[in-house]
Amino acid sequence: MPKGWNADQKKLYAIIKEKAFLKGDFILSSGKKSNYYLDCRKITLSSEGVYYTAKIFLDMLKGEAFDAIGGPTLGADPMVGALGVVALQNGRPVNTFIIRKEAKAHGGKKLIEGPELKKGSTVVVIDDVATTGKAFLHALDVLDEAGIKVKSCLCIIDREEGARAAVEARGSRMLSIFTAQDFLND
Repeated sequence: MPKGWNADQKKLYAIIKEKAFLKGDFILSSGKKSNYYLDCRKITLSSEGVYYTAKIFLDMLKGEAFDAIGGPTLGADPMVGALGVVALQNGRPVNTFIIRKEAKAHGGKKLIEGPELKKGSTVVVIDDVATTGKAFLHALDVLDEAGIKVKSCLCIIDREEGARAAVEARGSRMLSIFTAQDFLND
């Protein structure tokens, strides 16, 4: 475990290492083959894992101004709920949103769900694991089309397979709590 992590990072790392770091033969959503898989749904759909994730994300954003935080469905869904609650408990309430893969065919036919984001709003986009950045890039496209500026993209784990470069090429920064190397080198 790398030095310099705070107690929350150490706790989340231990949870991921025990419950979500799998070895074997896997095909990732990017289509790439991998001999390990980081199944962060096991983390974000557990109360302890999503709590520490939300707490760490908010610590990473301390002192930054933004209008809302959200991300692509399904990866961001449980984290968005936890972030809203933890932010309110910490006296810094924040609006949250979810980006659909495609617009609903009925109702408001929205791609972005949640409190209305106005043109010119500044947001933070979150996801669980970033590999090539495909989900982040979809979110950036949708938000750009709506006239919304993405300040940062945050994920629990960066697999270091191109996501950071792809996001930064679009003018946003990408931060992660961990990298894949943190799990592979331990």
